[in-house]
Amino acid sequence: MSNVFRELLQKVGSGNHTGENLTRAQAATATKMMLLGEATPAQIGAFLIAHRIKRPTGEELAGMLDAYDELGPKLQPIASGRPAIALGIPYDGRTRTAPISPVTALILAAVGQPVIMHGGDRLPTKYGLPLIDIWQGLGVDWTTLPLAKTQQVFEQTGIGFIYLPQHFPLTNSIWEYRDQLGKRPPLATMELIWCPYAGDAHIIAGFVHPPTEGMFKIALGLRGVTKFTLVKGLEGSCDLPRDRTAIISLSSSIAFQEVERLHLVPRDYGFTTKNVPLGTTEELVAQMQEVLAGKPGELMQTALWNGGFYLWRSGICPDMPEGLAKAEELLTNGVVAAKLQELSQVVNSLSAIFIPV
Repeated sequence: MSNVFRELLQKVGSGNHTGENLTRAQAATATKMMLLGEATPAQIGAFLIAHRIKRPTGEELAGMLDAYDELGPKLQPIASGRPAIALGIPYDGRTRTAPISPVTALILAAVGQPVIMHGGDRLPTKYGLPLIDIWQGLGVDWTTLPLAKTQQVFEQTGIGFIYLPQHFPLTNSIWEYRDQLGKRPPLATMELIWCPYAGDAHIIAGFVHPPTEGMFKIALGLRGVTKFTLVKGLEGSCDLPRDRTAIISLSSSIAFQEVERLHLVPRDYGFTTKNVPLGTTEELVAQMQEVLAGKPGELMQTALWNGGFYLWRSGICPDMPEGLAKAEELLTNGVVAAKLQELSQVVNSLSAIFIPV
């Protein structure tokens, strides 16, 4: 048993009247002790559920991110005139609405905007469709690549994927606790704004509840992050919804303290207010292939809505209308499909010459 960890557990688990928030340094220590197994299973389980009940603070999220930065993997900077975009998407996947972020990543990479994604397999508590399964359906298998090979893919194609079971195995035990507890601990919130990149980055993350947005802003501010986009997206992702106004926070290019609130109404840009429901993985992949072939359809509308926004937000296009037009051009002219083919070929070639020990 760790006496140091017990003291931290007492702080977060003492209830409304006597409980205390952790400092940034204490949150970092607690996270490292859980990842390294220095706390006992009883202590870790108690901490995770107590911290969820208490609710994290932005300062605590910053400390957790400090721990992930110290112990976790990072892709190294690549030659690019643009900050890499880190897309923060819930690791436990999607169950209701069709995700579009892999297509968004391909659109951005096709015009020279580097994109980093991260995640794992089907994970608790939702056990929804994860990104890794979608990429595999599209012919891109990230699961066997060590970090050095993923770095090569990133350098050659502008797309990188940190696959946690391969690149950050210290997190594996935490997923077992999450499954047994049946609740998402604050670590699941922190993951959305984790950026496994050592260079200049633009963090894009989704959120569901307004308090989470506030915590993100505090945590990012404490860590000196000046470029971020926070989206009240589909199922906590950064996919823009079509059935309601998209609520978005944009960091200012002038000063971090100046955060712009943006409301995007789909019908103002000619989109129907309808999200695409999620069917089977095979159905989704088939729909994405149709989008990449430039065929019209509901998922194409979702791809244009998201692609247009992120082309504008990344600075590729000067405004939303031009972003939407550019997204349509890239998809219908086969440029995005060609980027997928390139990515698949690079990943497959590197997988073929890598023999796991």
